[in-house]
Amino acid sequence: MECRLCGHPRTHKHGKAPNGSQRYFCPHCQQTFNERFDTMYYHRQVTADQIRQVLQAHSEGSSLRGVSRTSGLAYNTVVSIVRTASQQAQLVHNAEVRAVQTEEVSADELWSFVQKNKSNVFPVN
Repeated sequence: MECRLCGHPRTHKHGKAPNGSQRYFCPHCQQTFNERFDTMYYHRQVTADQIRQVLQAHSEGSSLRGVSRTSGLAYNTVVSIVRTASQQAQLVHNAEVRAVQTEEVSADELWSFVQKNKSNVFPVN
């Protein structure tokens, strides 16, 4: 496995973490890390299913306190999960959408925002 801290190509197994995930040791940077390092699951005592449940409920429009009550997790944990997911999504967006060239933009939602009427419509040339 490649070191996620320095990129060294060879690491060694270095025991298991308390949650059961494999730990690794990098001989180059002398650091240990596990397979969850730099993911949403790193240093969390919640399961992947609980994280999915929180994110799904949040994406469906449930309030953070409501998600906290239904999932049984603390409010601050729910907020932390949503923030981390948002940061990860932003990183993916920035990496993938950087080189996209657009020629046309659709503004469907914009019309509902400005309440389309004759005084707001500009002539199209």
